[in-house]
Amino acid sequence: MDTTRLEAFSDGVFAIAITLLVLEIKVPPPNTALGAELLQLWPSYLAYVVSFLVIGAIWINHHAMFQHIVRVDGTLLLLNVLHLMLIAFLPFPTAVLAEAFHRATDEPIAAAFYSGILTVIGIFVTAMWRYAAHGHRLLDPRLTAKKARQIGRQFLIGPIVYAIATVVALVAPWLAVLLFIFLNLFYLWPRWGHRSTLSHTGDSAMNSDRSEDE
Repeated sequence: MDTTRLEAFSDGVFAIAITLLVLEIKVPPPNTALGAELLQLWPSYLAYVVSFLVIGAIWINHHAMFQHIVRVDGTLLLLNVLHLMLIAFLPFPTAVLAEAFHRATDEPIAAAFYSGILTVIGIFVTAMWRYAAHGHRLLDPRLTAKKARQIGRQFLIGPIVYAIATVVALVAPWLAVLLFIFLNLFYLWPRWGHRSTLSHTGDSAMNSDRSEDE
């Protein structure tokens, strides 16, 4: 089957998860100094920004992935559902991380928990691509094998860095948070040129067909 329904369902889950993040920022109680209370919410603001960047980067790369994956089967649907299960879960570790920094206790455990969830999300992203790319079974035929391997290596960066950040978080949670931010800024930066790649390979294929006809 084609990817239309999978992408539509995935977009809905991403939209709900990224919206739920703001619900973890609690309104200050009444009869308090509003300005001071709002300033004291900075850990919640930080956790919100980090998770918004994380979900945004994952959504962008999910969209980019399905520019190349043009068919789905039962196994890929299952992998995608498990991946989305963790995306929908992400507001919870976000709240745990913010609360730990609010209380200034258990920051290493909270940061490691958050990073561990991101590691598993990265593993599922990589698994989806590797399954689809194995034998070029679900990929656009215009995508070259070399480019498919290159994209697969790029997807590996996420789970590797997040796994490292999980260990780092147990010693230096703030450094782990910085790793989250920098990694997702890297993924948000446009660099793959998917559209131009497909266009170029498609033009090459058409030129090859013309040559054979001649």
